[in-house]
Amino acid sequence: MGLPLIDGIFPALIIAGALTTSAGDPSVAGILQTGLLIFGGSATVAVILAEMDGTRREQLTSILLLGALLIPVAVAEAAVAETIETLLNFEVFHRFAGLVILAVAAKTASSKVGEYLPSPSIIIGLGLVASFNPAGFELIVNPDPMRLLSAGAAAGTGVGFAGAIALFAPRLRGNVDIDLFRFGSSVALGMLALDVLGLMPTQAPVALGVLGVTALFAFDPGSDGADLDEFVDDASDPESATPNANGAAAAGPVADGGDDVESSEDYEALVDNADETDDDSEPGYGYPGEEESRAPWL
Repeated sequence: MGLPLIDGIFPALIIAGALTTSAGDPSVAGILQTGLLIFGGSATVAVILAEMDGTRREQLTSILLLGALLIPVAVAEAAVAETIETLLNFEVFHRFAGLVILAVAAKTASSKVGEYLPSPSIIIGLGLVASFNPAGFELIVNPDPMRLLSAGAAAGTGVGFAGAIALFAPRLRGNVDIDLFRFGSSVALGMLALDVLGLMPTQAPVALGVLGVTALFAFDPGSDGADLDEFVDDASDPESATPNANGAAAAGPVADGGDDVESSEDYEALVDNADETDDDSEPGYGYPGEEESRAPWL
C-alpha cells in the first residue's frame, strides 16, 4: 500500500490531475479510483486474505497504524507535487503518468510480462527528464488545500478498503477468486490509464465500474471455502456421526453392518481383543479383502 508513494505513481497522478476536477475541486470518482486501485487493489486483497496473520482485531490495528503513516505522507507528497509541477512540461509528463499506470496494469495481469517491462520508478524518472522545464520553477509555500484534501482522501480510501477486507476476511477467505480479481483489477487499471491519457471518450468513472463488476464476479459464496467451513462446523458437533481422525465413529453403526461402536473406548477395546489372538492365526489377519480375514471391519 505504501509502494505508490515510493515509486512515484501517486505524485504522478496528483500532477496529472487525477484527483481533482478541471475546476480544481476534489473529484469523488478520481479519489475512489485512486484509493481502491492504487493503494488497494488485488495485491492488498491477496496479502490480507492469504498471508496476514493474527486475529481480526490485530489485523485492523496493523492497518490503522499503517494508515496513520500513509495518509500524512500522501498529503505531504501532494504539497511537494505542486512545486514539482512548475518544473515540468505538463503535456509531456501527462503521457508518462498514463504509461506508468499501464505498466502496473500489465505487471498485475501477468508476472511474466512484467519481467520485460521497466519498473514504474524508471518510467517516472524518464518522464521527469523528458518534461523538465526549469524556466517555470516556482516554490509554492501555500499549496492548494483542495489538492491536499484529495490526496488524504485517496489514501484514506485505500486504508478503509484494506480495513473492510480484514473485517470480513473470515467470510471472504475461500470465497473470493484471487486470480479473477487480480485480472479484473488490471483491466480497471488499464481503464484508469486511458482516462489519465485523455483517450477515454467519456467522463464516467469506467475504471470504478470495472472494479465493481470484478468484485461481484470474483465473489463466489458457494465455493470450496464455504463447504470447508460447513465441514469444520459439522466436525465440531459432538452429536455428529462423522468418523474421527482414527476412523472410528462417534456414534452410529459400523460401515460393514457390524455391532455399533458407542465410543472410542469401545473401539480401542475391540482392537486390543484382536491383538490378543493366537500367533498361529491364518494369514491375512486383520486386512480387508484377504481370505480368512478375522477382522474385516478394520
